[in-house]
Amino acid sequence: MLKRIKNILPGALLFVVLAFVIEIMNFSTSSPTELPTFNQNYKVLPVPLPDTMSFAGEKVPMNHFGVRENLEMEMVQNTYFQSQTMMCLKRANRYFPEIEKILKKNGIPQDFKFLAMVESAFQNKVSPAGAAGFWQILKTTASANGLEVNKEVDERYNLEKSTEAACKYFKEAYKHFHNWTLVAASYNMGMGGVAKAMEFQKQDNYYDLGLNTETARYVYRILALKEIQSNPERFGFFVKRSELYPPIPIIEIEVDSTINNLAEYAISLRANYHILKMLNPWLISSRLTNPRGQTYTIQLPKRDAVFIDLGENIVFNDSTIVPNQCLIDTSATVQNSCSSKIIVHFVKKDETAESIAKKYDVTKAQLCTWNSLADTATLRPDDELIIFKDNK
Repeated sequence: MLKRIKNILPGALLFVVLAFVIEIMNFSTSSPTELPTFNQNYKVLPVPLPDTMSFAGEKVPMNHFGVRENLEMEMVQNTYFQSQTMMCLKRANRYFPEIEKILKKNGIPQDFKFLAMVESAFQNKVSPAGAAGFWQILKTTASANGLEVNKEVDERYNLEKSTEAACKYFKEAYKHFHNWTLVAASYNMGMGGVAKAMEFQKQDNYYDLGLNTETARYVYRILALKEIQSNPERFGFFVKRSELYPPIPIIEIEVDSTINNLAEYAISLRANYHILKMLNPWLISSRLTNPRGQTYTIQLPKRDAVFIDLGENIVFNDSTIVPNQCLIDTSATVQNSCSSKIIVHFVKKDETAESIAKKYDVTKAQLCTWNSLADTATLRPDDELIIFKDNK
């Protein structure tokens, strides 16, 4: 046995030596001096938390369980979501003045302007639940607060009117809670949801309530954006005054009649459809039939006013030259200098893709292609279809 061990020992020692040499070689090839440049130059640091904070004059209890940790999560996420937060900072300069004016008129604390920033980042988008506009208002809430919502007009996209509607909600909620922080939370969860949580948990402080994940983060997200907006450079956002989006100088035009074609209407005012829609996103159709003869206020850029938008100096004035364009024809009779006539057909009851195609002497396949329709798509009354017809 001893002899056998002596025979094996030299081989084992050789194996150990070889393994040691290979390990040294592997270590040398992964020297820190050869790490990727990104890791050497890029640093992710914790964000500074304030010692004290408040919302709408109500002190944040920084020493309560979980408060600092919850706040830090939102501070980190919004600081390092640089693209979104940068755009919020730039857009706030354009929209805050109007929002601040309406909040002040209604006696609502100015901190509520950050709810619009949290809700939409100042983008006219629609949530999966159907909430729309800067304030992300549901259709039922809009109707309850006096906003018009139909196939042609959606005042949830009207900054002034939607802010007024939000203020109505804030005042109503404050009557129930007598606490602005709970009012803000209820804007996300609903008054009933907050009241039910308070009753069940026997707590009357937002920071001590166990709420659903979204509402539990909601006020902290507001606080985080308020802090970053108040001290942008402290969090790495360096934006020159000239780089912020300014309010657009506008003129207001009152309309109490029907506008059959908003594109032609915009051109008649020396503007274009794009500008009209950008400043009046509440006009959600291509026409304004106005069956009840209401008075609407349409905004356009102020004439001869220079403003900076996205880094460009833009002058809107009466000397604008309107180029020849293809006019949209809702009566199928207008001829123009383009190679095709563009017809807008409003679908009537019981019409089908086949019957409409036959009416205009085109194929169903063409109709579906022009309007991005599936072969099996169901048409509804007042749907708009585009048909191209050769000029003859």
